[in-house]
Amino acid sequence: MKSFVHHEGKLTIKDMPSPTALENEVVISLKYAGLNRRDLYIEERRKDVAEALILGSDGAGIVESTGKNVTRFKEGDEVIINPSLRWQENSEAPPENFDILGMPDHGTFAEKIAIHEDQVALKPDHLTWEHAGVLSLAALTAYRALFTKGNFKRGQTVFIPGAGGGVATYLIIFAKHAGGRVITTSRDTEKREKAKKILGADIVLSTNSDWEEALKEETVDIVIDSIGKATFNRSLAILKRGGTFVMFGATTEDVVPLDLRHFFYGQFKLVGSTMGSREEFLDMLSFIKDEGIYPELDKVFPLDKANDAFAYLKDSDQFGKVGLKIK
Repeated sequence: MKSFVHHEGKLTIKDMPSPTALENEVVISLKYAGLNRRDLYIEERRKDVAEALILGSDGAGIVESTGKNVTRFKEGDEVIINPSLRWQENSEAPPENFDILGMPDHGTFAEKIAIHEDQVALKPDHLTWEHAGVLSLAALTAYRALFTKGNFKRGQTVFIPGAGGGVATYLIIFAKHAGGRVITTSRDTEKREKAKKILGADIVLSTNSDWEEALKEETVDIVIDSIGKATFNRSLAILKRGGTFVMFGATTEDVVPLDLRHFFYGQFKLVGSTMGSREEFLDMLSFIKDEGIYPELDKVFPLDKANDAFAYLKDSDQFGKVGLKIK
C-alpha cells in the first residue's frame, strides 16, 4: 500500500505491506489524514533509522475488516482515529505506557491502518471526510487544555497567543462556543483578520505590540500558550492575579526565565497539558457535534505531495489545519 514514511533519514513515498487486524483491532481504509507540528520533528528524532516508519497521527476512513474480539465496530462503519494511545480515563497525567500514534507505531499517512478498537470512534455525521481527517490530535489537545486543565467557565476571558496554528484555532473556536471572551495574537495581518472574522476572536493583537498596554483594561482569567520562551513572560504579565496559565507545547525554546517572587506573589497557577484521554476524546466529539463545530481547514495535499505539505507546514503559512487526501 502507498505510504509516506521516514526511511533511512529521508521522508518519502514507499510501498508498505497492507496491515491485517489482530483480535482487538480494526483495519481502516483511510480517506484523509492531518498534519501536525509533531510530524515535523520526527525526521530529526529518528535520524538514520533504517526501518521505515509510516508517519501521521490524524486520520478518518471506513472500517474494512475487524478482529475476532472487536465489539464496537463493523465493516463499513465511518470512523475517526484517536491518536492518544492507551490513555482511557481522564486523569491528572497520562499513564506510563502512553504514546502518540505515528511514532513509534505506524501512523495514518497510508492507504490503511490497523489499530485497536479503543482508539476509534464513529465519525460525527456533520463532518466531511476532509474535516474528520484533520480533527483529532489538535482538537483533543485544545479540549483538555481549555476545559480539563484550564477549568474554563462561561464568561471567562482566555488569552491564546499565536492565532493560525492548528490547536490555537480549535482553542478559539471552543472558547467562543462555550461562551468565552477570546484574545489572540499574530504577527501576520491576514491571520489577525481571519482570527476575528472567521473564528470570532474578540481582540486580536499584533505579536510585536505592547500587550500589557493594549490589555490594561482587560481581565485575563486563563492563558493557554504553546510557544514557549518567546511569549511565556509576556503572556504571564497580562494574566490576572490568581489566574491559570496552561502550557501544552514549546515551539520556541523550552527553557524560560521566571521571576519567582512575581509568580508566588501573584499566586498564579501554572499547569502542564498534553493530548488527552479517550474519555475526553469522546466528550470532545460530543461537544463539536452538539455545537456544529467544524475544523478550520487551510489546505489539502494529495498523499503523493506529502513533502510539499510538510514544507508548507514548516513555513507556518497556514491558518488552521493542513490535510492529506489519501484516496
